[in-house]
Parts: sequence; structure tokens; C-alpha cells
Amino acid sequence: MKSYLLNILLTIFIALILFSVSNYTSAQTNAIENITSLKVINASDSLGTLQVRNIFISGNKKTKEYIILREMELKPGGYILIGNLINALEKDRQHIFNTTLFLDVTVEPEIISANDFDIKITVKERWYIFPLPELQFVDGTLNEWLAKYKGDLNRLNYGAKFTHYNLTGRKDQLRVHLLSGYTRTISFNYKAPYSNAALTNGFSVGGGHFQNREIVYKTSFDNEVVFYKRKNFVRNAWEIQLGYSIRRGIKISHSFNVNYTHVSIDDSIITAKYNKAYFNKPTSKTGYIDLYYTLNYSDVNNVLYPLTGFSGSIGLGKRGLGFTGGVNSFSLGVEFNKYWPLGGKWYASTQIQGNIKLPFRQAYINQQALGYDNTYVRGMEYKIIDGVAYGISKFNLKREIFNFSINTIFTKSKTLNKIPFRIYAKAFADMGYSYNTENFVSRLNNTFLGSAGVGLDIITFYDLQIRIEYSVNQLGQNRLFLHNDKGF
Repeated sequence: MKSYLLNILLTIFIALILFSVSNYTSAQTNAIENITSLKVINASDSLGTLQVRNIFISGNKKTKEYIILREMELKPGGYILIGNLINALEKDRQHIFNTTLFLDVTVEPEIISANDFDIKITVKERWYIFPLPELQFVDGTLNEWLAKYKGDLNRLNYGAKFTHYNLTGRKDQLRVHLLSGYTRTISFNYKAPYSNAALTNGFSVGGGHFQNREIVYKTSFDNEVVFYKRKNFVRNAWEIQLGYSIRRGIKISHSFNVNYTHVSIDDSIITAKYNKAYFNKPTSKTGYIDLYYTLNYSDVNNVLYPLTGFSGSIGLGKRGLGFTGGVNSFSLGVEFNKYWPLGGKWYASTQIQGNIKLPFRQAYINQQALGYDNTYVRGMEYKIIDGVAYGISKFNLKREIFNFSINTIFTKSKTLNKIPFRIYAKAFADMGYSYNTENFVSRLNNTFLGSAGVGLDIITFYDLQIRIEYSVNQLGQNRLFLHNDKGF
């Protein structure tokens, strides 16, 4: 019965895809929103040009003006075809908004004469400082904590977190975590994306010390993690992080990172009783270097919840200084995302992810594939499917059903006076595959994975995302999932 229901859902979903594609090819799409007040006088000749005279910015109390200007393609002294003006202004509005420094951005032209115009930018800054107490779920998500551990209070971390998202007004971020409870964490990170005069290069530095009372030492045949637990801490680790970034334009960025990690675990874990391949060598202590390079491309309307545009990344990683044995590995990862407006508040999106690690004989700690972070097939969030190579394909069809704001009691506040809500109904389908060598094969390794479902995306204050999803997978399992993190 369950497999029959899955087949019906997949059939309906394929029909929806075909319907959406046919609509997309014939629909008159409009990529410009919220700028209906823009007016260009004397613009009957769309082939004529206008020159940008001045750019005026208001509303930025903390953010430096030049941080806003660097996100713009239109510059003082530059020329623009009259017919391209509105599209160009909307693009620059999106670029400024995608800095994630502002709650709202408006970009308006003021025609000065038949040949030139000014640009007026008004921004509404976010609240950047968050010195807050923190309550953290050991098991990653609220959904998993409630469903698997029945809200066990002993599986919580508590402490303080200080985050400043715009420390000096140059979009530099400072994060400090002090956590105790089931685990202990002392960590900090500082990231300055625009550290040179040209605003093209940046750096980051961080580090931390971490202690765990339990660690995952293997994955069961039924794709469940198996924990090694003791009253005392069974894992101690510390790390140092250094990073360097290059972003000369707007859409493309490069990042280079060097991390050093030292890990010490309980001696029993590396025995035959538990997992001799945990570090892929007979030692309970190891230190290793991680080298990463990532190329990112982003041209979307909203980096926090994209509806139109394209984004992607290619990453190369090297762990350890050798080529085989121990934790040594070389990895290649790719991700591509495409977002389409279909007209009438309908949207479609697709995502492709993939990763491969060489050589295929890897330490257990290097085999994280599906089921970690946001890398999973929907409907299999609780399944841990390790591997040295994996691929995922996802598809969404959604429609905006509500868009409104609720006034708060803080009427005089520019950042807390309203709570916005956008709600999207969606249908989705996922496919995935995770390959692993024979020594580590579990029930769902080396086999096709598929799921389909429906859900709601709720986007509210400060881009908080709540995703409610009901899905059915190829095993015939169906379940309701709740997510409070950014997803696809």
C-alpha cells in the first residue's frame, strides 16, 4: 500500500513538472518586484542613454557607504541604456540586499535632465549584535531531539553566544561561543571579507576547544549512528583556522582555507570491538591539516531564500600531507542550483550535489556523505548513509500563498516594528545515491534513493525559515518533518 502511494505521488509530481515547464515556456515572467514606483521621464527612446551623475545613500548608520557602493554595477559617471535602466536598478538592489546587512533596500532614480540622473538608495539596517544565552540541541535539530530522544533535557548544551555581524561597518563578523552541558565548546571566529583598500580581498581567523561525552564510532547496517558513551569526556579536540578570500566582482568569489585539528579519543574506540578503522590507523590520537579551495558563483534575487537566478560552487579539499593511509584524502565537491519564476506566484527550483573522495579506502571519520548537515534526501533525514562518493538531485515546485506583516508593540523601532511572513506551499521530489566500499556497506549504500512529498515554507522575522514537510521514500516510509534551518 505504501509503495502504491509513493508511485501515485511520483506520478502526480511528474505531471506537475511537465505542467510547470509548459507554463514556463509560454508565461510572461517578470523579474522585477517592489519597484513599481520607478519612473523614467522622457524615456520614449529606449535606445538613448543616461549618465549616472550622483549616488545618494541614506539609512546606513553602521554600514560604511563604500561597502554599499561596491555592490553596485552602476557607478557615478557611467552610462546606461534607457531601456535597461529599471532592470539595472533592480539588479543593484538585489546585490545590496544580498549582503544580508539590511532588512529592506530601495533603489530609485531621479531624472535630472534628458541626459543624466541621480540614484537614491535607502536601506533599513538589521540588528547586528546578538549577545544571547544559547540552548543547543546535541542531536542537531529540534525535530530529531523531540522525535528520537523525547525532549531529554540531559541532551542539551547551554551557555552564551556573542555574534556581531557588522563589527566595524565593513560586514566583518565576530563570533564567540561558550557552551557547557552535554558537550563543552570554547570557540571564536573573526571574518573580514573586505580587508584591503580595493575591497576585493579578505581574511578569517578562528579556533576552539571541544569536548564530547559521546561520539559516533560506527554506522549500523540499518543506517543508524552508534554512539560510544561514558560519564567522562571521550573526545577532546582543538583546532586553528585561517582563511583568505578574493571577490573582485559581485557574482564570483574564491576562498582558501587552512585548518589544523588535533583529536584525542578513548583508547577503546579503535579496538576490534568498536571500530579499528576510525582513524584508519592504530592510534587514538592524531593531528591533521585540511586545505580547501572553493569557487562560488551566485546570481540570485535573495541569497537567504532564492526564487530566481542561479548559484553554484566547486570545492577541492586535501586532508593530511600524504596520499594514502590514516586520514589522508583528496576530495572534489560540486553544487548547482537553478531557480525559475513561472508566473502567477509559481516558482520552480532544482539542485544537484555531488562529492567524491580518493582513495576509496578512507578512515571512518572521512566517510560522511548523506544524512549530515543539509546533505540528505528528504524523507530520509534520520538515515546516515556513509560513502566515499555521493550524488543528490532535488526538485521543488512552490507557490506563494500568503505575504503579510504583523505590527508589534515596538512602533518606534525601525527594525522591530513589524514581523513579516511569507508562506509557500510546495511539492518536491528527491533522488540520491551513496557509494561505499564493501567493508562499510550498509542497507542503503550503493542503491537508488528516492522520495516525494508536500510541505510549507514559512519565512519570517530576520529570515527565520520554518519548513514543514511530509514525505514518502522508496522504502514506503512516510513521516512529517520539521526543520528550522536554511534548506533547499
